[in-house]
Order: sequence, then structure tokens, then C-alpha cells
Amino acid sequence: MAFITMVKKLTRDGQPCSKCRDVEARMHREGLFDQIDRVVIAQEGDLSSEGMRLAEIYQVDRAPFFLVADDSGDVRVYTVYFKLLREVLKPAQEKRPALSGLLNPTPAAEFI
Repeated sequence: MAFITMVKKLTRDGQPCSKCRDVEARMHREGLFDQIDRVVIAQEGDLSSEGMRLAEIYQVDRAPFFLVADDSGDVRVYTVYFKLLREVLKPAQEKRPALSGLLNPTPAAEFI
């Protein structure tokens, strides 16, 4: 099972960058944020912040970005949310059991 770290940037005034805010809001709306195991902050102007150090290690120059570690410890870097969604988040979500009653609802005529 993958361990997913989201690295998001906070601007100098302490607010998330607009793209980070948008991506996180989208993940919450789609019920996918619970798949994120850890959120790390890249503080603008603070090269010693953990997120800035990770950005340097993985040579990433945009936020947000995601680090996906597999069971063997290999790490994949995702700088594009939709690629993460397609390759990691949606496949994991599809493994959850479906609610069969929602797939085959009872016809309304049976309620009359």
C-alpha cells in the first residue's frame, strides 16, 4: 500500500498558495483527501522548512506536489494532480466496495 505525502506551499503571509488551496478543496469534494497520509509545508522564504527541503531533494519547483512511497521504499513524485488522481488515488478508491443498492435502485412504481 502506498504512503502519500502532500507538500503544499504557504506564502509569506501564512496562507496556502492558490493552487494548493484549489487542489486540496477538490480532493475534499471528491472524497479523496483521506488517502493522503501526511501533509508537509513548504514555507515560502524558509529554505529550511521540511517542504522546501523535500522540494530540493526531489528537484521540484512547483506546489503542490505529492510523494508516493511504495512498500519497497521507492518514491514517485507527482507534480500534476490529475496524474496522481489517475494513477494512484482513483485506483485505490476503486478497491473500496461499491454500494450495490445505489447501482440498482428500486423502481418508483413499486412505491405506489
